[in-house]
Amino acid sequence: MAGGMSLSSDGGRPTPLEGKFTFYVAICAIIAATGGLMFGYDIGISGGVTAMDGFLEKFFHTVYVRKHLVHEDNYCKYDNQGLQLFTSSLYLSALIASFSASKSCTKYGRKPTMQAASAFFLVGTVLCAAAVNLFMLIIGRIFLGVGVGFANQAVPLFLSELAPAKIRGALNILFQLDVTIGIFIANIVNYFTSEIHPWGWRLSLGLAGVPASILCLGSFIIPETPTSLVEHGKLDEGIKMLRKVRGVENVEAEFEELKQASKVAEQVRHPYRMLMKRPSQPPLVIGILMQVFQQFTGINAIMFYAPVLFQTVGFKNNASLLSSVITGIVNVLSTLISVFSVDKAGRRVLLLSACFFMFIAQTTIGSILHVYLKTTNSLHKGTAIVVVLLVCMFVMSFAWSWGPLGWLIPSETFPLETRAAGFSFAVSANMLFTFLIAQAFLSMMCHMKSTIFFFFAVWIFIMGFFVVFLLPETKGVPIDEMNERVWKQHWYWKKFMEDKYEDLSENQEREPPVGVHDDNLVV
Repeated sequence: MAGGMSLSSDGGRPTPLEGKFTFYVAICAIIAATGGLMFGYDIGISGGVTAMDGFLEKFFHTVYVRKHLVHEDNYCKYDNQGLQLFTSSLYLSALIASFSASKSCTKYGRKPTMQAASAFFLVGTVLCAAAVNLFMLIIGRIFLGVGVGFANQAVPLFLSELAPAKIRGALNILFQLDVTIGIFIANIVNYFTSEIHPWGWRLSLGLAGVPASILCLGSFIIPETPTSLVEHGKLDEGIKMLRKVRGVENVEAEFEELKQASKVAEQVRHPYRMLMKRPSQPPLVIGILMQVFQQFTGINAIMFYAPVLFQTVGFKNNASLLSSVITGIVNVLSTLISVFSVDKAGRRVLLLSACFFMFIAQTTIGSILHVYLKTTNSLHKGTAIVVVLLVCMFVMSFAWSWGPLGWLIPSETFPLETRAAGFSFAVSANMLFTFLIAQAFLSMMCHMKSTIFFFFAVWIFIMGFFVVFLLPETKGVPIDEMNERVWKQHWYWKKFMEDKYEDLSENQEREPPVGVHDDNLVV
């Protein structure tokens, strides 16, 4: 039995919710999680493509010439704003798209939003693979970004709402697991297409259509979540789907919770305005900071530009791509650790242990490069291998912690009335800082040299304190009981959690559903 707990009607101890993990839920989760496969493939493919001679020669000839100069500065050979824009334009587009995706999730549902994501991603794939100039390439990246923004908004919400409470963490992490698998597949593809000159990069970019096609076709098979059905007034369909996904007939307690959450959600006509109110601040602050901190670990800087980074420390092109494949394998396997442990060990344990190992990895890499890698030399082979091992240690730690939990925690902590809007803030924060890191990393590496790794290490240190003092544990708590059992119990956040609607301003327009009378609501 994989149920959850429901607060008893008299406000006493929680009573268990019925439910188990079914084969149907597993299939639906696997299909939906291919949205992460799209995202991961793009992260992995970008760094490899930007290191390919055919791609650089066609679109970034200056970088191509600089790359082949014997005495070019190790830290600056790839420093080019246009090259960084190729990678980062997708994330700027995704940032803007995430707000439209939030409205789509609320108005149309999680399933149609995932269908739209796959369609945008397919259009972007065609434009990038067929690009004849930089303008066409960037337009393609913008379409890919809209697809990523829609998928990253809808998929984690879909998974969190579909899952029984006791395995919600593991099921939600399927999204991040697919991200890591996508990165791994992209690294393998780049390893082989780098030998196909001069059009191998087109094949690399074109194969992004495969995960998008899987999501597009699969989205016609998967259902809408019971939460979304109830939210749209389809109560009969909602209870039938809840019984189907829980695998039991007795789902009345959970169904009542969904109806009550939906009634409260109906009161809030302006969820973004509601998010600015004091009781909404704890999940909003946590959701945004989880995504900001996820990027300031330095993970995407390493994953975007892993081939470039390994070439910088002395590996040749193929060897650097092979090293990226190795880190990709580590990424996938370590994410599995999180899948099996997040609902047992809890979120905080995984995050804190990762901070320890990531801090060691970043400071040690920075120290080695500071001592041994000057502007024009290469690292000794043995030292370069140590750097690869440290990168693997860093990736391993991130993959069981800040990678998956950066998406899981924001998707499970917002109440229904602000869930889509609140999660869109988390997604947009991720995309904003992913854009900033992607756009700035090569320039930062050129100007800061080895100290860039110390820059990320300082942030990791700050993240550890954030987890210890401000991040509550959400393991095993039903998604619609977070306010009572998490935020109102936390030493700091509980002072924000007075009556939900006490703090609403007179300008907050709210219309109670017909037949609903609640003395606590200010109409």
